[in-house]
Parts: sequence; C-alpha cells; structure tokens
Amino acid sequence: MINNVTLVGRLTKDPELKLTPSGVANCRFTLAVNRTFKNQNGEQEADFIQCVAWRKVAENLSNFQKKGSLIGIIGRIQTGSFEGQDGKRIYTTEVIAESIQFLESRNSQGNAQPQQQTQQPTQQQYSQVYQQQFQQQNNDPFAQSNGPIEVNEDDLPF
Repeated sequence: MINNVTLVGRLTKDPELKLTPSGVANCRFTLAVNRTFKNQNGEQEADFIQCVAWRKVAENLSNFQKKGSLIGIIGRIQTGSFEGQDGKRIYTTEVIAESIQFLESRNSQGNAQPQQQTQQPTQQQYSQVYQQQFQQQNNDPFAQSNGPIEVNEDDLPF
C-alpha cells in the first residue's frame, strides 16, 4: 500500500509553532497549490490543502518561512473524524508533511510582489521535490546485486 503525497505551493499565512502537552512541536498550515489549468474565465485556481508538520520539520518551517513562501512537501494523507458540538460526525483530511523543501531564497521571499504569489512553480522546483522523493524511496538494498536473488521456499510466508 502506498500513501505518498508531493505538493508544491505557497503558505497562506505565517506558520505558527505549537507544542503538545508532552512538549512535541507541531505546526498546522494551509498550502495554496495552483491547479494546472485555468477556469472558463481564464483565471488560475488553487486548492487550499490542510497540512501538519511535526518535530524538527515543524520548527524549521515556523523559523524560516512566512506567508507567501513557496515550499515543496513530501508526506502522506491522513483522515480522521470527531463529533462536533451539534453531535454530528465531522470528517477531516490533511497531509502529514514528513519533509519540507524551501524553494525560494530568503531574499526573494522578502521582495516578493503580490502578483508573484500566483505564479506556477518552475519545472526546476518541481524537479527538486520529485528528486528528493525518489532518493528517499530508492534505498534498494538489492540494487548492486548481479543476477537473480536466491530465495529459499521455507522463508516465504505463503
């Protein structure tokens, strides 16, 4: 089973670091991700995706990024539910950010014009995120082997 998400987008507000009662750092944030097409009026639309980062990833995000920053995240989708005040079941979906890549220099963030916030991420920025994801998944212990791998039938679980 694979649950893997890669997103590139801009923060909708300054990330705010919080601590759990046991002292674990976390940061909830919304990532505005442009769609790859324009609507009927020729306008760019975006999806606003709820995300959460934990521990050092959350600390780095809140310390070094701000509203409008372009970031790439690699993570997984997590769903949940809880009972609302009216007694109805409320369902949630969010991305757990396991890795965050900062895609702009600090200087370009400080000088960003409002119109720049709607630009599509460049191919290079997408490539950086995908390459990092590929490197994480490409830890194949058998990559250097030559020929077939010998497996004893007694070792198979079926």
